[in-house]
Amino acid sequence: MNELEKKDLLNEVKSYLRITWNEEDPDIQKMIDRAISYFKSIAGTDVDFVDDGQNRQLLLDRCRYMRNHVIEEFEENFKSEIINLQFRLYKVAEDIIDGTI
Repeated sequence: MNELEKKDLLNEVKSYLRITWNEEDPDIQKMIDRAISYFKSIAGTDVDFVDDGQNRQLLLDRCRYMRNHVIEEFEENFKSEIINLQFRLYKVAEDIIDGTI
């Protein structure tokens, strides 16, 4: 993800969380980085948060849970979306291996 994409994601997370000030930008960026690392670890690969709306929404919601200090509830509440993410990424990897992409 390039710097422009990171800035765009930061602005979208701030908007989603209704944050209009800039003082917390470094902390919010760390939150985003932790969320990206989380999804990479559960998916076993890099996850596209730039072009894929479903992935981006999951990241926004993960940040919302982090911001509200209820991160321990995220996996239970978004179980089906997380499984869907894993399946979609597995399917893409499988298609690449099979040569259908």
